Parts: sequence; C-alpha cells; structure tokens
Amino acid sequence: MIEIDFRVVHLLGVTANPGQEWVTQVARNFCAELEDAVQRFRFCLRDRDTKFTASFDAVLASIGIEAIKTPVRSPRANAFAERWVHSVREDCLDHLLVLSRRHLETILAQYLKHYNGARPHRGLRLLPPDPRSTTTVGTRVTRTDVLGGVIHEYELAA
Repeated sequence: MIEIDFRVVHLLGVTANPGQEWVTQVARNFCAELEDAVQRFRFCLRDRDTKFTASFDAVLASIGIEAIKTPVRSPRANAFAERWVHSVREDCLDHLLVLSRRHLETILAQYLKHYNGARPHRGLRLLPPDPRSTTTVGTRVTRTDVLGGVIHEYELAA
C-alpha cells in the first residue's frame, strides 16, 4: 500500500497465491495497525482484480476508508503502484536470487527501509518519503551497503 502524498510504502504481506480470503485478512491486519497508530486515510485506490471483493471494501469502510476502483482498461490510473513495482524490481529483485518466502520478506523489508528512509524521490524534491533525521555536518562521506551491496546509501559523517 502506498501513501500517495509522501510516497511511503507499507508492505502488507507476501504470498505465492493471493486469494480473496488472504487479501481480506491483509486488509484487516492493515486496518488494525492504522487504528493502533492513530493514522487515517480517506481513500484506497485499487484495481479491479477479482481478489478484491465486497468483504475487502467492507473492512476498509469499517474504519472510514472509501475503496475506489480504477477505471476499466486504464493501466495508467494507478501510476504510483506501477512505479513502485518497477522500482522494486529494477533496484532490487532483478539483482537477487530469491530462495524462499521468508527470504523475500527479508529482502523487501530491507528495501522498504531504504525506499522510505533514504531513496530520493523526484516528486518530493529529491527527499525520501520518511527522511531519517540527520544533524551531522561534516566533509567526510560514509557509505552503507544495503542488501549485501546491491544498493549503497551515502551520508555525511562527523
């Protein structure tokens, strides 16, 4: 799930065979997390996949989120989600051999930490969606490897 205004991505789950029941349960889990965090969303833009049933929409509606379906035959209507899929594949998954579901969850968790906390976004004036607080002022640059060196993060060191 992506927050459009700040481009923050939330990983709701990983499965090889997502079905109606799984998607509805994931929605329940996400809604519970939102209630705990006192965070509110007004809308959920979703595609017309048959996995998204009335029960999925009802779970979202129970906490005041309106589910909006993308228009028929308009693949660009959900451009933010399409861009996320492109980014995670190009930056991460195309360079790694995923061995299991647990391995994929670990990879995606590390990538999300990078994506939300360090990766610059053009739509956010080259800031990350959830920038890490950096008060360091210096001239030396340090590099941190993410995903075993597939991605590098750079920051000023004291």
